[in-house]
Amino acid sequence: MKSVWVFLVLALLLGCTQKTEHSGFRFGLASAPITLDPRFATDATSTRMNRLLYQRLVEFDVDMQPIPGIATWQRLTDQHYRFFLNRNALFHNQQTLTMADVKATYESVLDPKIGSPHRASLSMITSMTIMDEKTLDFHLHHKDLMFPGRLLLGILPKEQLLNEHVFNRQPIGSGSFQFKAWPESGKLLLERRRDGALFEFLKVKDPTVRVLKMMRRELDMIQNDLQPELVAYLLEKEKLQVSTIGGTRFSYLGFNIEDPVVGQEKVRKAIAYALDRETIIKYVFGGAATLANAILKPDHWAGASNIPGYIYDPAAARRFLQDAGYSSTNRPSVEYKTSSDPFRIRLATIVQQQLAEVGIDVILKTYDWGTFYGDIKAGRFQMFSLSWVGIKNPDIFRYAFHSASIPPAGANRGRFDDQQADQFIDLADQASTQKEQAEYYARLQYYLWQHLPYIPLWYEDNVFISQPDIKGYTLAQDGNYDGLEQVYRLN
Repeated sequence: MKSVWVFLVLALLLGCTQKTEHSGFRFGLASAPITLDPRFATDATSTRMNRLLYQRLVEFDVDMQPIPGIATWQRLTDQHYRFFLNRNALFHNQQTLTMADVKATYESVLDPKIGSPHRASLSMITSMTIMDEKTLDFHLHHKDLMFPGRLLLGILPKEQLLNEHVFNRQPIGSGSFQFKAWPESGKLLLERRRDGALFEFLKVKDPTVRVLKMMRRELDMIQNDLQPELVAYLLEKEKLQVSTIGGTRFSYLGFNIEDPVVGQEKVRKAIAYALDRETIIKYVFGGAATLANAILKPDHWAGASNIPGYIYDPAAARRFLQDAGYSSTNRPSVEYKTSSDPFRIRLATIVQQQLAEVGIDVILKTYDWGTFYGDIKAGRFQMFSLSWVGIKNPDIFRYAFHSASIPPAGANRGRFDDQQADQFIDLADQASTQKEQAEYYARLQYYLWQHLPYIPLWYEDNVFISQPDIKGYTLAQDGNYDGLEQVYRLN
């Protein structure tokens, strides 16, 4: 059922607002990027912006296999890869991009004093040797078939790296967009290099206000982070274009494994059985999501099709709580953190209610995105909800679950320290064939499903809404903003 208040608010505000005309393109964001330095970008908005600003050695095709970005490669031995720049690239300050810049970028990430969260996923690199300005050799500790697919970071210029340039606020990349200004936290200006078109990325936290601004032409485009009833409402508006695509955005509940309550596997299993995910997808998402049992979709080459998932079973949830020592007079209490986005609060409130029905008291805490994400990275939580976006390479498992990736070395924010999981990840990294790797990753995902450092929830669809004169945007499954490279306005 559509929320009547949404339409009343839109109607009232629409009647008292004047239409705004503007030049360039305006893109509405639910949250602003945290950093424009790819060495430190882990949130979705920062990662998507950095794709526009920087070029990478390697990209991925639709089958999630690594393909050349600005470089091709040869595997000379199991522990020796040679990369060749395949195009002439200029940084936005007109310096030529060479392999010296590539080497300096990855040396910086590997430097423990820098504190890059991507360091753990590149720890197999022992050294790099510049053969000439377009050729670079990587030497590894051990065999790693996935190694090319790990080289996804945007390349930074060596000279500015050595001078400790603040790329976070003054990025110097070589991508299709270049930095113009960041006058305030909620307003970022980029220029498209091929034609000089100006793009304003504007933070509009409230989704209803974001839609209102679209209807008043104060924004040209918005993507995702909208309640389903808002999307349904916009589909009825002939003056706006709405497109959707199935997504790979993986949403989950995360836990602090060191916590005395949710650190108990039986409590996490009780939570998994208490969640009625199918009903949430049907009535809250309006069907615009699919059930998830692992980070990777089953059709990914490293996905697992043998994971049954946790069905809604309140009786099983109560049994696990009882086995953990809880009862109707001794209920566990869990603090649940999420962002202050209205839709995320709505989902969290439903989770709170469903857990209460089986005997778990949930204290809901909501914060602005920066505070919330800072707490998660610092490990200040019992339970939280977040999403992984843009996942293509199964090295996500080392980054998110290996004991060597506990922050600041990686994104194992729940402090999951499990020798068997580590062994599966290490064996997959050392496998001789991709088929063998896939087998280890399937076993790992089944193991993670059994022990639940995360509770998988769903994969959310992507939705893109634009003004009728906006054309050329291609919506990607991972929700990136690469379509802005070709978007244009009809005259």
